[in-house]
Amino acid sequence: MTDTQIIELYWNRREEAISETDAAYGRRLMGLSKSILLDAEDARECVNDTYLRTWNAIPPERPKFLFGFLACICRNLSFNRLDWQKAVKRKAEVVSLSEELEQCVPDAMAEAHFQSREIGTILNAFLAALPEESREIFLQRYWYGDSIAQIAKQRNVSESKVKMQLFRARGKLREALTKEGIAV
Repeated sequence: MTDTQIIELYWNRREEAISETDAAYGRRLMGLSKSILLDAEDARECVNDTYLRTWNAIPPERPKFLFGFLACICRNLSFNRLDWQKAVKRKAEVVSLSEELEQCVPDAMAEAHFQSREIGTILNAFLAALPEESREIFLQRYWYGDSIAQIAKQRNVSESKVKMQLFRARGKLREALTKEGIAV
């Protein structure tokens, strides 16, 4: 079933929208949530909560890219659960991802709300300017939380190629932020 057909099911308030969403994207959402929480039971709860939030959001929302919409909800729910579980200390995988990016993204508390919007705009422009393969690898690593080994296997390339593309992309991001006057 296509994304458009699934969205129409939500718009028509048909319960099979949830089962079709699960059939189309359940495994990917589960993988995303498990990569953050490292616990299958908690991940399953977040995926189910994702379906509930989606049911409540469509309508009035009509997402252009259904998986992106679902992944955003699932990712936020997973990080919220992780925060709840580990109020002060995050799991090592999440910390390592944050440490990789902290060299090119400034502390979010520095100039809080205004700067975070500005960084979002710059990040969107940065991602749009990257070649498609680099952009997809960057998003797989830093949005979906995939490991370097997973990305390499999925793309049928070496881990060193993935690492090099991520290194170069982080360097370009650092340059873009510095060029826009954001202290890194």
